[in-house]
Amino acid sequence: MPIATLLSDTFALLFPRVCLACTDPLSRGEDHVCTGCRAQLPYTDFHRLPATSNPLARRFWGKVPVRHALSYLRFQKHGRVQHLLHQLKYRGQQDVGRVLGRWYGQELREAGLQPDFDVVVPVPLHPRKLARRGYNQSDSFAEGLATGLHLPWHATALRRHEFTESQTRKSRLQRWENVADVFTVPEAATVAGRRVLLVDDVLTTGATLEACAAALLAAGAAEVNIATIACADR
Repeated sequence: MPIATLLSDTFALLFPRVCLACTDPLSRGEDHVCTGCRAQLPYTDFHRLPATSNPLARRFWGKVPVRHALSYLRFQKHGRVQHLLHQLKYRGQQDVGRVLGRWYGQELREAGLQPDFDVVVPVPLHPRKLARRGYNQSDSFAEGLATGLHLPWHATALRRHEFTESQTRKSRLQRWENVADVFTVPEAATVAGRRVLLVDDVLTTGATLEACAAALLAAGAAEVNIATIACADR
């Protein structure tokens, strides 16, 4: 057995890598999520539905024009998806976002959606929150999506210029008021005339995504599409 393989196996024995969804040890070749969890994740398959039948698309009707409204997984309290999101958002596991993004990007590309997008853009954090956390979890997913779709991504196309309170316990109206007019596009040329795939971690009411989409369209984006890691039922 090659020395490198022996050392790798010894390290894995002493410091086992675990699935970030169920915490069971990972087997060789598994990437952050074990094969069992990957098979049992609650996929939405919204990208296979026409817009008129897509429940996510309906959330934006009459609010902001969105061509594709996509979400990889269904958010379930105390389930695998919540655990993965917790690892991504609060435990520094940025690779979770990249892996999920890459998987979803490949799926969207195989479904023939890649020609509908020109650039992938994440919902930004305020600089103060970015400095505190050290990274933007939505940007990790955006990077993975861009890789899977074979598209460019622009991490700073959008800017959040006001620090806002957490959206967690707010009503839909309060969420909208909390984020209205807090996003800008510093350089319109980054999105002007382009079909933007706007990316966030979780879609609940959609207020943040609406505000971002409005800013992108005002800056001259040809159209806005939306993709998130997960969506919560309303």
